[in-house]
Amino acid sequence: MPHATEVTALAAKNSDWTGHDTRLLLMALAGIALIVVLIAALDMHPFLALILGSALVGFGSGVASADIIANFEDGVGKTLMEVGLLIALGAMLGKLLAESGGADQVVETLVGRSGARLVPWTIGLVAVIVGLPMFFEIGLVLLLPVIVLVAKRSELPLMRVAIPALAGLSVLHGLVPPHPGPLIAIAAVNANLGTTLGLGILVAIPTAIICGPLFSYVAARWVPVGPPESAGGLQTGGERARSDEVTRPPSFAVTLGTILFPVVLMLIRAVADVTWTDKESNGFKTVADFIGEPLVALTLAVLLAMVSFGYAVGFDGKQITERLGAALAPIAAILLIVGAGGGFKQTLIGAGVGDSIAKAANHTGVSVLVIGYLLAVALRLATGSATVATTTAAGIIAPLAHGLPSTHLALLALAVGAGSLFLSHVNDAGFWLVSQSFRLSVADTFKTWSVMETLLSLVGFGFVSLLWLAT
Repeated sequence: MPHATEVTALAAKNSDWTGHDTRLLLMALAGIALIVVLIAALDMHPFLALILGSALVGFGSGVASADIIANFEDGVGKTLMEVGLLIALGAMLGKLLAESGGADQVVETLVGRSGARLVPWTIGLVAVIVGLPMFFEIGLVLLLPVIVLVAKRSELPLMRVAIPALAGLSVLHGLVPPHPGPLIAIAAVNANLGTTLGLGILVAIPTAIICGPLFSYVAARWVPVGPPESAGGLQTGGERARSDEVTRPPSFAVTLGTILFPVVLMLIRAVADVTWTDKESNGFKTVADFIGEPLVALTLAVLLAMVSFGYAVGFDGKQITERLGAALAPIAAILLIVGAGGGFKQTLIGAGVGDSIAKAANHTGVSVLVIGYLLAVALRLATGSATVATTTAAGIIAPLAHGLPSTHLALLALAVGAGSLFLSHVNDAGFWLVSQSFRLSVADTFKTWSVMETLLSLVGFGFVSLLWLAT
């Protein structure tokens, strides 16, 4: 019996465009427009806006009311099942990293030994290291006082330090698992996690260099401001995030090892998958497949962090538990928005929007890579959320991905991730977080942060396209 996506793709290929397809695309655009208006103009919470946008698409497309609810609930459930637990585990790891003083160790070791010329490159490296296990928002809040402190000590313009850090955090958030966007794209197009992880890092590094340290020269000329007195109200002294209960801060080696631990486990799985096929079985591959699963890898990383960032630094069991619990409260809104984004995506798919786009793609002959990227760009501009853009675009493009080789599936997921970074503006919470944290005007935020995000998207997609042509 053929797979569901195979049937969908075959139907899309063999069917002609109808008036109903036009109606579906118009309703999809109307739903996106409604979400934009509700978020940008009326300041409605994205969770509610996504629910209302889903309702408009469902009813406008002629879907039965019971099916509209079922589609939305199914999308929420599947999305949270795939990434909800990972979000929670990542927040726990980030909390222990911050309060143990581990982040300070990374900064003091790498930045403290750099001259002024190397500071932008070093702070970019710090952002990449810190950003591997953490969401963009968490990593940014963690690095805010670091950026301000480094800019003051080095006497460099703020943008020479801030842009490399922002670029490192953002490109990882969009392209490299275990961040939620890439994981969603990987699951939607059935790409191999290890392959996507390896190619994502390969694309992310040069992209971060071009759009971080190199672009910071231009950004500093466009917006020649110095560091603010404080970073979003956070302290910029030596004890920025470290808890008062820490008696033995972790060493740099321990901190780096703990941060990279889940990534190493996933890379081990990737090596095993490349070395042995799915039909070949042995003890090592069985273990590698298990520990390299993102949920298992991050769970083991949190358990390791409880020792390296917990007991080893002076926390007792109760203090560790309190910090792990405190890490979950701030991500409640993130979970709801991510889940609602999955619900909106499934509403579009359930209405048949994905099939209609597949028809259009087959008639136009445009590369599936370009379609995936442009869909993510449009959704990013519309909703302001990289994760929502990735979730929706990957779900829509999934029928077109059937039959692609493993490498191309991974590159398709990365193309969607690159598109999800395009032009952050006023409907993106990250825009306001950067603006308020660095005390920038809206215009200055556009000239720095928004331009940087657009460059990340274009440069990242450029590298993905080159790899697509080369494989």
